[in-house]
Amino acid sequence: MTAAKIVGLMFGVACVAGSNGSAPPPPPKTMAPLEQYLMAPADEAALARTAAPPAISDKAEIRVLTRTGYEVAAKGTNGFVCLVERGWTAGFNDPVFWSTRNRGPICFNPAAVASVLPAHIERTTWVLAGLSREEMERRTHASAAANTPPAPGAMSYMMSKQQYLSDDGSHHWHPHLMFWVRHTPAAEWGANQPGSPVLGGADEIGPVTTFFVPVGMWSDGTPAMEH
Repeated sequence: MTAAKIVGLMFGVACVAGSNGSAPPPPPKTMAPLEQYLMAPADEAALARTAAPPAISDKAEIRVLTRTGYEVAAKGTNGFVCLVERGWTAGFNDPVFWSTRNRGPICFNPAAVASVLPAHIERTTWVLAGLSREEMERRTHASAAANTPPAPGAMSYMMSKQQYLSDDGSHHWHPHLMFWVRHTPAAEWGANQPGSPVLGGADEIGPVTTFFVPVGMWSDGTPAMEH
């Protein structure tokens, strides 16, 4: 499985038909007006909390996207950080990169907060500064944050029933856990094998392999249906 496929899986395989049954328009090829990516802070904070079960997200720090970057909306006590990612944290060649519909609630554990989240925040900073996708890709190759290996135990929750991750298939894919490790052959986790629930592959840039493990329920405890 290629890195591009894995990044696509991270954002799911989603499709929400319009009221007339037609597919939504394709994502823009360049950045849309910033307003189309923003949410009301209270709504975004509530959506961020749906990324993980309440036992985790209720005690997590919550950040919301503003015109100047992610800001803390609620302080936490357990070391987790929950926020809502946009399409630009996908691969640079992913069609969802500039999507105005993508909303990916995610909760990073403390190890991921220290070693994975900085690269996500950095890319958002570049987006808000008006950089092109090509310039961001160039900077990523030289970025200390993007090229820092994940800390041992780095993982996150993406279990929100409300996530919108792509325009193809089911818009919320599956509730899943993500594990970030130093470059590791996917076969060492039994990933991408027939019957294996584990998906994985190397990131496009940086010393990271990401593994995805679908789970059987959403963060609110209801069972996840097959899509």
